Amino acid sequence: MAMHYLVEKGTEYAKLAVELDKKGEYEKAIKYYKTAIELFSKYLSLYPDNSLADFYKDLIARYKLRIEILEKHMEKASVPGGSAAESAKDDVEVLMPDKRTNKKKFDDLVDLEEVKKALKRAVVYPVKTPQLYPLGWPRGILLFGPPGCGKTEISIALANEINAALINVSPATIMSKWLGEAEKNVAKVFDKAREIASSGTPVIIFIDEVDGLFQEYSDEVGGEKRMRNQFLMEMDGLKEKVNNNLPLFVIGATNKPWKLDIGFIRRFEKRVYVPPPDKEVRKSLFKYYIDKLSNVYKADELDLDKLAEMTEGYSSADIASIVKEVQNNIAEELNEKSDGKNTPTVERKLTMDDFIQVINRRKPSISPKIIEAYKIWYDQHGAL
Repeated sequence: MAMHYLVEKGTEYAKLAVELDKKGEYEKAIKYYKTAIELFSKYLSLYPDNSLADFYKDLIARYKLRIEILEKHMEKASVPGGSAAESAKDDVEVLMPDKRTNKKKFDDLVDLEEVKKALKRAVVYPVKTPQLYPLGWPRGILLFGPPGCGKTEISIALANEINAALINVSPATIMSKWLGEAEKNVAKVFDKAREIASSGTPVIIFIDEVDGLFQEYSDEVGGEKRMRNQFLMEMDGLKEKVNNNLPLFVIGATNKPWKLDIGFIRRFEKRVYVPPPDKEVRKSLFKYYIDKLSNVYKADELDLDKLAEMTEGYSSADIASIVKEVQNNIAEELNEKSDGKNTPTVERKLTMDDFIQVINRRKPSISPKIIEAYKIWYDQHGAL
């Protein structure tokens, strides 16, 4: 009885929240979203193993994000002279090549050779030799794979590789900044991108966590549906003859490709798997980061093969964090031994124990089960 009551009342309040949201009554909508979250959370605490638990967890996450967006919007509107219309007039943020602090190119990245090859075919070569592509080239590239394996990093490296302007789009910014006029501002992003590309400068529109904008929903809140339809129309427009030679690309990154709407998937001609590092790559990553430490600490007795073996299932970001944590531990140790001196003078070698202790405390972030899920999705939708 309690289970049905919690679900029914939670659903009732959620529907009220969505209706008020659509009408622009945001303060009341927030109140009902919070009540729905409270009821669904109570349900999950009482029945954590119910078959619908994951469904309600997703609902809670969506409603929390919507509350955050609405609260930010209301805060902006409360500022004298502030309004949704004014925030919609904000300029599109464009990061030109000379303004980026991250200057890394493909050769500066340790791994992802197959991904680099796919991006060269899809983006780099068409930009460098457009005359060889009378039929045009791919406009949309989807990068998918486990978190922390380099999707964002390689996208920035790609932008540097072709000296492209970079326009970064995320679910949080697009829905909070552009609340109420989402579809107009999606058009504004593409208008700006076409303007820059028409001058001869390549442009990359990068959408991180793209599943947050284009996953399949049973219902819609606010202007999400109009925004997504506008985005799909804009992507279709890139294939028209007038835009055929523009060096303009849309790159989406996601950890959850199976949540994407099929219509969105079709707009991305290239769908590239960004895998976790294998043993040899993990070894190279350890060498890369340890070499940076070797200017301060001696590191001539480390077994990199063993470290690579011990970190099966660890992402590239995990390995960077492991080496940084080793650095922090040793720095703390030397500071404590320095008797308050500003510059510790105690010499210290890096040892295997330093790394093993950190690895034992840090579990791998990538499971075999999730890797299998990516392989299944790639078999169905992959396109290099």
